[in-house]
Amino acid sequence: MRLDKLLCECGKASRSEAGKLIRLGKVTVNGAVVKKADFKVDELADTVTLCGEDLCYKKFTYIMLNKPQGYVSATDDPKEKTVLDLVDNEDRRKGLFPCGRLDKNTLGLVILTNDGDGAHYVLSPKHHVKKVYRFECIFPLSSEDITRLEKGVDIGGYFTKPCTIEMEETQKGTITLTEGKYHQIKRMLEAVDNKITYLERISFGDILLDPSLERGQWRYLTKEEEKIFLRTGK
Repeated sequence: MRLDKLLCECGKASRSEAGKLIRLGKVTVNGAVVKKADFKVDELADTVTLCGEDLCYKKFTYIMLNKPQGYVSATDDPKEKTVLDLVDNEDRRKGLFPCGRLDKNTLGLVILTNDGDGAHYVLSPKHHVKKVYRFECIFPLSSEDITRLEKGVDIGGYFTKPCTIEMEETQKGTITLTEGKYHQIKRMLEAVDNKITYLERISFGDILLDPSLERGQWRYLTKEEEKIFLRTGK
């Protein structure tokens, strides 16, 4: 790997910034100063330092974010705040993107990663990865409503796949989906003449939203959670 690319992959600089740092002699490889941006390094074996700090290369990054209201699930938006605005610049430089989308005002679990293959797998409808949402609605859901929703409803030319609903109260519960169409849960409730007033994703596959994360906070996935994501994505 090129030396300047390694700095970028570690989130330490943009490509142009990396080149400047290297030319200024701020980077060493195995203890020797290197001033060529295209110098080839073994990212897994060589010891690379930037301003005396050892760089730790990791091919992919996985982040758990507790999404607040008002942020869109995108990498960039000219008008809205994005979920990437909530993480450090160092991580944003790694090419992170949200694994699946939550609506602007939907809360809860978002996984940010730069693992394109893994994200593609878990988001593919044919792999039936479960997502669980906590919801509240404006009117009580009858047993007939729940049966209709669980069997599948027409949300405007598309008939939803079977889902599971567990009610805590007549207007509050959880819904488990294996797909994620645009505004799906809101449109499903509208199909039974109801309306969502609160929606929060609490799990993605077997990865649960960390209850210690406040809205807008994030952390890296643990090694065990990474294994779960990768098992889900294989």
